[in-house]
Amino acid sequence: MKQYVYEVLEEVTKARTRNEKVKLLKQNESWALKDIIRGSMDSKVLWNLPTGQPPYTASPAHHHPANLLRENTKFKYFVKGGPGEKMQKYKREQIFIGILEGVHPEDAKLVISMINKQNIKGLTRPVVEEAFPGLLQD
Repeated sequence: MKQYVYEVLEEVTKARTRNEKVKLLKQNESWALKDIIRGSMDSKVLWNLPTGQPPYTASPAHHHPANLLRENTKFKYFVKGGPGEKMQKYKREQIFIGILEGVHPEDAKLVISMINKQNIKGLTRPVVEEAFPGLLQD
């Protein structure tokens, strides 16, 4: 089974060298991982959600009904100019809260930090550009 996105990023944070970090990112490549990285680091990705800490109840770490490796496909509804632009605000936010409450609590924290455009600890732009060329568009 693939690792959770937060597990991959924890390993990247612990890696000592740039080459180790790049290798870990490439070995664990997934759309969910790339979406979190791009959503956090790319200034062209603008979110159509309020910033800050949303009101949600995290699922238990040992029993969560969804997985970010599948739920990341819904991120398109939260990007300005995307299909969610036509949605009513409450519906878009309801989908967002559903993701946060369904995935592993550590992955939910990553999604919130992505929406708030916070840096990912231990990850730099040159590392991302070497691991995933062309991912960051700005």
